Amino acid sequence: MISFTNPFVLVFLLIVPLIAYLYFLAFKKKKSSAIKFSNVSLIKSAMGDKKHNIRKHLSLYFSLAIILLMVIGFADPHIPLKQVKQGVNVVLAIDVSGSMQATDYQPTRLEAAKRSAKILIESLHVNDNVGIVLFESGATTSSYLTPLKKKALLKLEGIAPKDGRTAIGDGLALAVDMVTSIPNKKKLVILLSDGVNNAGVISPEESVAYANANKIQVYTIGMGSDQPVVLGHDWFGNPQYAELDESTLMAIAESTKAEYFKSVNGDTLDDIYETISKEIEREKEPTSIK
Repeated sequence: MISFTNPFVLVFLLIVPLIAYLYFLAFKKKKSSAIKFSNVSLIKSAMGDKKHNIRKHLSLYFSLAIILLMVIGFADPHIPLKQVKQGVNVVLAIDVSGSMQATDYQPTRLEAAKRSAKILIESLHVNDNVGIVLFESGATTSSYLTPLKKKALLKLEGIAPKDGRTAIGDGLALAVDMVTSIPNKKKLVILLSDGVNNAGVISPEESVAYANANKIQVYTIGMGSDQPVVLGHDWFGNPQYAELDESTLMAIAESTKAEYFKSVNGDTLDDIYETISKEIEREKEPTSIK
């Protein structure tokens, strides 16, 4: 369906029938005057020969056609072309807190997350932009939003684990900031975490509100294992287990009209990123037909 960038300009199309009406009204009056005064030469001048009248009217039709095309051109018509798609902005928000060094995924959770994220980045289209945000006790930018997938992959490869806690809210808020930095594209965030939000200055609820205000879908991935994973021991020798806050990740995805995925090993994590890649919808791009 054709749409117009400046539809208000189309009101000037009313000029076309108005000009045609005034033209033929004047032409008719000229003939009537000639008959009224019974002047043979005036009648011939008013009536003209058939070929002359056709040429005279053709000149009007061409003029009206030019005006018509000019008005439509200024209105800037667009038509969605099926073979042309808009790109999307995709930001990966990756947990790099201390628990991501657990070895239940080989060789570690973080390395498995990086490998799986690579699958998604490599599946993105030419017009897509990708960025990477890291979060632990706070949030930082690893790779700014860019269409250069190789650049993002290099940044991804260089990500190292940290010893901090888990600031899911901060990570999501920064991801929303990044994904909105390039306008006029569909936007989504993919947030991966293996822990509980226990750090940062922005709560998950506040970051979800921020995402919804900007109409951002947030897919969430929870990393965990079927069996408890020991991360270390406290001062008294008691084991400290990795905890996954699935309820928070589920709430984030549900609130932003996206999906939550649970990963229990490296293979399921690869499958999750492949699934998300296939679910990314690209809208038809309105292309000017001028």
